[in-house]
Amino acid sequence: MKYVNIFLALFVVIICSSATMKSKEKPVYVFGMAASFNDSIVYCTDIQVVDSVELDKSNFLPQRSDYAYQMKNYLANTYQKENYTCMIYFSENKKKLEKEAAKVKGQYKKAPGMVLQTLDASSFTFKKPNY
Repeated sequence: MKYVNIFLALFVVIICSSATMKSKEKPVYVFGMAASFNDSIVYCTDIQVVDSVELDKSNFLPQRSDYAYQMKNYLANTYQKENYTCMIYFSENKKKLEKEAAKVKGQYKKAPGMVLQTLDASSFTFKKPNY
């Protein structure tokens, strides 16, 4: 009987502690920009949601380079644009990211001879890397 009570008490503690643990994973908003010194076309994506991402201790997006390579590979395979540098912008706050996107896109729109081409979510979507 003594062991049953200890087992039940331990079981209750485990259940209660697991129920109170919160996951730090939450939706993160991202958009990408791709530019090349050899081309006047600058590609940008719509702001997209990547679900269940946990930012690291420095509040950076883990595997940022993987998201950039997703966009780079898409441009190489779809448009034969091999020499593009891709940049990923992210935030847990959509309004903050929209403001940043407007600022970055505005800089490219002001540049003479630059053409801004948007990749909508139906043609290209970021996917969370599986590790």
